[in-house]
Amino acid sequence: MNTTPPIAPRDAVAALPTYSAGKPPKAAEGFTPYKLSSNENPLGPVPAAAQALRDVTTLHRYPNPGAEELRAALAEELQVPFSDIVTGAGSLGALTQLISAFAGTGHDGRKDEVIYAWRSFEAYPIVVRTAGAQDVPVPVLGDGRHDLEAMTAAVTDRTKVILLCTPNNPTGPALTHTEVTEFLKRIPQNIVVVIDEAYFEFVRSADPVDAMALYREHSNVVVLRTFSKAHGLAGLRVGYAIAQPTVTDHLRKVAVPFAVSAVAEAAAMASLRHLEEVHQRVETIVQERNRVTSALAEAGWVIPETQANFVWLPLGSAAVDFAQAAGAQALAVRPFDGEGVRVSVGEPEANDRFIQLCRTYSGRL
Repeated sequence: MNTTPPIAPRDAVAALPTYSAGKPPKAAEGFTPYKLSSNENPLGPVPAAAQALRDVTTLHRYPNPGAEELRAALAEELQVPFSDIVTGAGSLGALTQLISAFAGTGHDGRKDEVIYAWRSFEAYPIVVRTAGAQDVPVPVLGDGRHDLEAMTAAVTDRTKVILLCTPNNPTGPALTHTEVTEFLKRIPQNIVVVIDEAYFEFVRSADPVDAMALYREHSNVVVLRTFSKAHGLAGLRVGYAIAQPTVTDHLRKVAVPFAVSAVAEAAAMASLRHLEEVHQRVETIVQERNRVTSALAEAGWVIPETQANFVWLPLGSAAVDFAQAAGAQALAVRPFDGEGVRVSVGEPEANDRFIQLCRTYSGRL
C-alpha cells in the first residue's frame, strides 16, 4: 500500500477562494449571443492599435523587460517621471506586484493587514492571502459605496496597504476627490494607499478623483490603471502603477520581467497616440450606460449609481436565478450568489435585450 502523503499546497493557498471569471454566453435558439459578464469594451481597440498588432515582426525576440518604450510614452502623456511608472500584466498584475512588495508575514510571524471594501474586486482577497498577508474586508454601504469611515477605523499597527477601488467593481459607484482627500489626511504616511482606477475613463461625476494630483501630493499613494477597459485591449494584459520613488524603488524589485509582451506594448503605445478616438469610444459606452440606467429606473429598479461600464443589480438570493434567465436569452452576466448581478454595458442589441429582461423579471427583491 502506498502511504506517501498527497501533494499539498501551502495552507494559505489551500484556503484561497477560486477566482471566477465571467463566462461566455451559451447559444439559445433565436438569439444572438452576447457576453456581458467581463466588463469588456464591445467596441474593441482603435484601428491604429489593431494595426500595431499586425505590424510586430519580433515575436522570436523577448520584449522589453519593463516595457520601457511604453513607460516613456506614458510618462510623456501623464507628465510624470519615467521612474514613477512600473508596468504589469494588466492592473491586476501591477497590483499583485505591489502587494508582494509591501504586505506579507513579518519576522515576528504576524501577518500584515490589507484593508479593502467588500464587495469589491474579486481578486483582492486572493492576491492578499497568496502574499501571506491578512485581508481586512470592510462592507460597502447600502448604496454600494466605500465606507471610508469604517475603513479608517479598521487601521491597526499591522496595516500596510489600503485598496480603494473607484469606480468600485462590481457595484459601480465612484469615490469623490473631496472624500479621498479627507481620507488620506487620516491615514498614516507609512501605509500604502492604492487608488485602483481600472474604470476611471468612464467617470462623469461632479467631483471625480484626481488620482494624479493625489499621487503628486502623497508619497504613499499608488495609482493603478489598465488598457483593458477603455482602450479595448483586455486580451493583451497591459496595466501599470504610478507612484513616487518611495514606492517604485521597491516595486521594481518584484516586478515580473517581460510581463508586457511586445505586441501588447506596441498596441498600447498606438492607442496612446490616438487618445481622441479612445475617448470617443468611451463616450459611446457612457451614453449607452445612461440609456440602460434610465430604462431600469423607469422600470422601477433601484440600483447603485454606476460610474463604470457596468451596472449592479442588488438581487440578493435571486442573483443566480436572474443569471439563468439571462442565459436562456443568450446573455452571459456575472452573478455573485446571494448578493447581486453585474452586467456589462455591451452592444446596443444586447443592452436592449437586458433592459427587456429587467422589465419582465419577476424575481427581483
